[in-house]
Amino acid sequence: MSQFGDYEVDFYGWAVRNAQLLRQGRFAEIDVEHIAEELESMSKKDQRELESRFIILIAHLLKWQYQLQQIMAMWSWQGGSWRGSIIEQRVQIAKLLRNNPGLKPHLSEAIANAYPDAVELASEETQLAKSTFPDVCPYTVEQLLEKEFYPQ
Repeated sequence: MSQFGDYEVDFYGWAVRNAQLLRQGRFAEIDVEHIAEELESMSKKDQRELESRFIILIAHLLKWQYQLQQIMAMWSWQGGSWRGSIIEQRVQIAKLLRNNPGLKPHLSEAIANAYPDAVELASEETQLAKSTFPDVCPYTVEQLLEKEFYPQ
């Protein structure tokens, strides 16, 4: 075991030990490399969550726009479950951004990364061809985050 505790074998013990060292100001004794890795991993987790939320949000907006038009032409249906999911994703994205404002400059990138998966999901769930949907996300960052935005 190293002076830091064994990162590979006892992550909990390693984390507690390094937290103690940081609080005590014993900076020369901390496991800098592994702490840096963990911090990077934490930031990537938040980015992945943001992209995951955008996948679901965009997929539901695509379904709303492309399949709902067909359904509403046949029946008087309001898309309640899709609306609920859209609202939930917007709430969770807003919360994520409130708690992690450093993600805001990466919104466009997260949307661009999420879009192909959103199209895949929308295509599978609606059985519409992927070619039905635009090649790039048709919604702006502002539209995606706007509570009242539902595509026509």
